[in-house]
Amino acid sequence: MCKENQISGKVFVEFEVGKDGNISNVKVAKGVNACPAMDAESKRVVSQMPNWSPGKQNGKAVKVRYIIPVAFTLK
Repeated sequence: MCKENQISGKVFVEFEVGKDGNISNVKVAKGVNACPAMDAESKRVVSQMPNWSPGKQNGKAVKVRYIIPVAFTLK
């Protein structure tokens, strides 16, 4: 549907990286209103990413919140 309507955009996905590097609490911080499928796909991709290295503070692993952009462009 998005491709047929020539819709492109950027979805901002918010998530947490836990002390063990697991990704959790994935949600769309800012999506593309014209195409909810982009939001859903961005959330799915971030949820399936492999573990990250945890953040460190004073030498100890800590939970960190990130927001990353996922861009959808058409050629």
